Amino acid sequence: MKELFDLFFTFAKVGVMTFGGGYAMLPILQREVVDNKKWATEEELVDYFAIGQCTPGVIAVNTATFVGNSKKGVLGGIVATLGVVFPSLIIISLLAGVIEAFSHLEIVQHAFGGVRICVCVLIINAVVKLFKKSVLDVKTLIIFILITLGSTFTPLSPIIFILLSAICGIALTIKGGKA
Repeated sequence: MKELFDLFFTFAKVGVMTFGGGYAMLPILQREVVDNKKWATEEELVDYFAIGQCTPGVIAVNTATFVGNSKKGVLGGIVATLGVVFPSLIIISLLAGVIEAFSHLEIVQHAFGGVRICVCVLIINAVVKLFKKSVLDVKTLIIFILITLGSTFTPLSPIIFILLSAICGIALTIKGGKA
C-alpha cells in the first residue's frame, strides 16, 4: 500500500510541476522516476515516452501508466495515472471559473507568453536528452534526419513515421547494426 501511495504522490508532484504538456514533463519525469526513485533507467523512460507518444491519449498520462504498471502491475498503472492527472483536474477546475474574467488583462496575456517561452525551452531540453539517448551512430542519425525531413515537408501522419522508424530499427538489428 505504501508503494501505491508513493506512486500516486510522485506522479501528482510530476503533474503539478508540468506546464506545457507531455514533452515538457520529460525532464521532471527523469528527475523523479530515474534519478530519485530509481523506478526506471533512462533508456526505459525513453521507451515508455516513445510508446506513450504512439498510443492513443495524452503522452504524460500514458507514460505514467507505463511506469506505474512496470512498478506495481495494473493497479500501479491506475494509481500513477490518477496521480498525474489529479493536480490538473483540481487546478483546471479552480481556474475555469476565473480565467475568462482575467484573460483579457494585458498582464495575464504577458504571463501566458512567458510561460509559453519556458515550455519551449523545456521541450528543447527534452528533445536534446532524447536525441542523445536515441541517435547512437551514423545509421540512427540517418533515420533521424530522414524522419525529420519527412515529417517537416510532408503531410503524412506521425504514425507512418513511427512505423517506418520501427521497420528501420528492426532491419538494422537483423543486419547486425544498432537501433
